[in-house]
Amino acid sequence: MTDLAYTIPGLGTDDSIRLVESLQDRLHAMNDLHLTLKHAHWNVTGPRFIAVHEMLDPEVEQVRGYADDLAERIAQLGASPAGTPGRLVAERSWTDYTLGKADTQEHLRALNEVYDGIIASNRKAITLAGELDPMTEDILVEQTRGLEKFQWFIRAHLEGSQA
Repeated sequence: MTDLAYTIPGLGTDDSIRLVESLQDRLHAMNDLHLTLKHAHWNVTGPRFIAVHEMLDPEVEQVRGYADDLAERIAQLGASPAGTPGRLVAERSWTDYTLGKADTQEHLRALNEVYDGIIASNRKAITLAGELDPMTEDILVEQTRGLEKFQWFIRAHLEGSQA
């Protein structure tokens, strides 16, 4: 059960708890994603190495910012955001990224699947926030827009690929 120190004016305790729980899941997803992207950045190989290697760093930084925004919103809602690795692993609903050193196209295909899951989950969180709180909804919409753009970058690298 989520404990709240307070709630935002006009937003009841039950709705705040539902939002916090949804945002905590998204915070775990963003923390996991930025680590996964950095892992891929370190482990890509092959002819498109430099393009993919350099493409991933701005994504890492943006996703780190998303995590910070989510954690701050959780705090604004009166709860304590959890950002520890143990909590992330214990509470996540997805499996770990298992690809190590591999060709850029293999990493891009795997990352495309990661983005599929994160974007779908974000859209569910947007639906909930849309019912409860437009400020939280706005944060999630903006972040999802950015995630979809990153996925487009990945998909553009995969188009026409025979690898």
